[in-house]
Amino acid sequence: MERQRIRDGRSGFSLLETLVAVLVLTIGVLGLAGLLANGLAFMGMSKYDYIAQQKAAEAVESIFTARDMGQATWNTICNEASAVCAAGIFVPGPVSLCAPGPDGILGTADDDCTQPDSILVPNSSGNFNPPVREALAGFTRTIVINTVTINGSTVANLRQITVTINYTAGQFKRTYTLNTYISNFS
Repeated sequence: MERQRIRDGRSGFSLLETLVAVLVLTIGVLGLAGLLANGLAFMGMSKYDYIAQQKAAEAVESIFTARDMGQATWNTICNEASAVCAAGIFVPGPVSLCAPGPDGILGTADDDCTQPDSILVPNSSGNFNPPVREALAGFTRTIVINTVTINGSTVANLRQITVTINYTAGQFKRTYTLNTYISNFS
């Protein structure tokens, strides 16, 4: 006698199919968790990206103000010991963000690095009364001033200012560069 299997119409998943489905789901969830972690890290950088932009603009503004107020002459608006001019006042190479010195111009040799640059942040209550100062450790600024050449000819009354801010935000090393031009005329 031959036994016949009787099917009652019920079907299901085998243990192997269930394990494969759980494995696929786990890989997908882990991928999303990694994506979330990267997204949070990039969101945390946005504060420092904004600070870098503002500190670069602040340096350029101090150069323009020094020219307009007569604190710096055209012959001094260049890097120290550069081919652009002999009497430059701006320090070549990266320097820490410091308070401006007696001349009030950022990026010069008289900057006061005993007072590192800082920003005001909200206190633990979420307001600015009293404000909390956060030092900008890990930020460096490089100011490079070059002559402008067009078709091989140097433009006498025009220079290019390049301000580069290097900083670390979390696990990322970042750079922000601001390029602008300054003329001899205000």
